[in-house]
Amino acid sequence: MSTKYIPLTTEEILNLVKDHPTPFHLYDEMAIRKNARSFMEAFSWAPNFKNYFAVKACPNPHIVKILQEEGFGVDCSSLAELVLSEKIGIKGEEIMFTSNDTPVEEFVKAKELGSVINLDDITHIDVLHQSVGMPELISFRYNPGPGRTGNAIIGNPVEAKYGVTTDQLVDAYKKAQSLGATRFALHTMVASNELNGEYIVETARMLFEQVQRIYKEANIRIEFINMGGGIGIPYKEDESAMDLQYVSRKMKALYDEMIVKENLDPLGIVFESGRAITGPYGYLISKVLHVTSKYKEYVGLDASMANLMRPALYGSYHHITVVGKENQPRLYTYDVTGSLCENNDKFAIDRPLPKVEVGDILVIHDTGAHGYAMGFNYNGKLRSSEYLLQEDKSVKLIRRAETIDDYFATLDFSEV
Repeated sequence: MSTKYIPLTTEEILNLVKDHPTPFHLYDEMAIRKNARSFMEAFSWAPNFKNYFAVKACPNPHIVKILQEEGFGVDCSSLAELVLSEKIGIKGEEIMFTSNDTPVEEFVKAKELGSVINLDDITHIDVLHQSVGMPELISFRYNPGPGRTGNAIIGNPVEAKYGVTTDQLVDAYKKAQSLGATRFALHTMVASNELNGEYIVETARMLFEQVQRIYKEANIRIEFINMGGGIGIPYKEDESAMDLQYVSRKMKALYDEMIVKENLDPLGIVFESGRAITGPYGYLISKVLHVTSKYKEYVGLDASMANLMRPALYGSYHHITVVGKENQPRLYTYDVTGSLCENNDKFAIDRPLPKVEVGDILVIHDTGAHGYAMGFNYNGKLRSSEYLLQEDKSVKLIRRAETIDDYFATLDFSEV
């Protein structure tokens, strides 16, 4: 079971919204740091263990810098994410670059920064070699196809657009080696928001098997495996977080059996978790504009799916707290909606809540990953601000809200 915690008292939240216009995202620095340390400690046995934080989850330099200070690298999948990392001083093999349908200019930037380049397709070997040359260290993203099942978010591996197939994998390493690569890594990403620790353990087993196979068939030693991300968080109160200590113990046993006994150690182990690191420690704070009764009861917010699109995109659940009414019984049933001209602009459907009134402040939980990051400007909605709740309880602006001038800045009205 998970407890939905808010790092501010009712009074502190109400005072905060007086001076900070809603909606906005708020991140809890102290909780993020504590969680990052716990993650690193859980796998401290693993050779050269590192988590490459998935920048796409929360692409704010202040958040990424905090995690760099905690020993994390970055997982980047676009030019903008590479540049963001560069601007805060992250470079070299502290960056894992994994993209798909990759433009050449992104390979150029990744090579310039000395990133670990992780290729998504066997045909990308020639594109990379012809555009920037084959780097010393190369990695491939492995798609096991029918060998594994995915989940609703990332899809069935057989139908996924990502990765090198089982039949292609060994040939990919041989070709990269023939073009000058001398160091090799192996990556996969076969699930998203997974709470079953056994799935992660079986992913380790799968990669260890491929490490053995690549060595036997190509005489190529893999320097490290990247387990990907995919570790979920308990969005619902009746869900429990993944037991990372259990996962770690099971992985260690597999490592000893499949890697140490086969004389393939040391084999580095890394992850690229994003959601599991920051997800539970972000909050979308919004004000109730309207409470209406039609064929259903509706609570209308000043936030919309432009601020958090996961419920509309995936049907995802996010817990909602009505500030100051946490201890009141949830006797009323509402659809909690935004103001976009789309009927799926809903944060919750048929959600039991205390009685909600105009002016109430609602906190939508677990928005620290894939929340602000997935925002957009449909209907001319402006993207919100982001704030960091620092360890001394002060609140720091880490991204200002967009203005109407920002929205129109790329349009040319000169001839209309």
